[in-house]
Amino acid sequence: MGAQKMMESLAEVLDGHRWEELPALLHPNFYCRYVHTGETFDRDAWVLVNAQYPGFQHFVLQECVADGDRAAGRAHVTGISQGRLQHFEVASFIAVRDGLIADMTEVWTDVDEVAPAGTRPA
Repeated sequence: MGAQKMMESLAEVLDGHRWEELPALLHPNFYCRYVHTGETFDRDAWVLVNAQYPGFQHFVLQECVADGDRAAGRAHVTGISQGRLQHFEVASFIAVRDGLIADMTEVWTDVDEVAPAGTRPA
């Protein structure tokens, strides 16, 4: 399966909370890095962090660009925290090897954040 289809399949599985299907998309030597926190995960740890993430609601892939065995995707993610709906954006970059996602880098941001005053041009 190519990188475009793998990114789309990943999004469908995450959005559907189909955690039992997630390992089948990931290479045995899967590695994920969260740039924003510096955390790294192997396959089992990344499946677990997703399956146990408190309040997770939806993962909607909004854009995907692929070339061969690599893809970059942008998704909108929602979750409930302290009774409040939160919105996030995530950029995911994957590399496919042997038909499975082998490497992933993700960058997350909370879209409810407000830019500091005085940092934007008028």
